[in-house]
Amino acid sequence: MRVSYRNPKELATAVKDAIDTYLEDLMSYEDLEKKILKMIEVNEERLVKNGNVDRKVSLVLGEDRVEIINKIIKDNDK
Repeated sequence: MRVSYRNPKELATAVKDAIDTYLEDLMSYEDLEKKILKMIEVNEERLVKNGNVDRKVSLVLGEDRVEIINKIIKDNDK
C-alpha cells in the first residue's frame, strides 16, 4: 500500500479511493481508519493542517468524505 504522495492531487485521489472503498462496504471502518491515519502520519502537512483537511485536498474529496476524515481525526485525538 502506497502512503506517501508528492502532490495534493495524488494524495486526494488516494484518500478518495480509500473512502469510496469503505462506502461501498468493501473495507471495514477500522481498516479505513488505519489507512487514513497512516496517510496523515506520512504526509504530515499535505493532508491535514492545523487540525483541518487541507483546502486543495478537500476540494477533490467533497464535504461527505471530509466529514469522515474529521471523524477519524477526532476519534484518535483522545
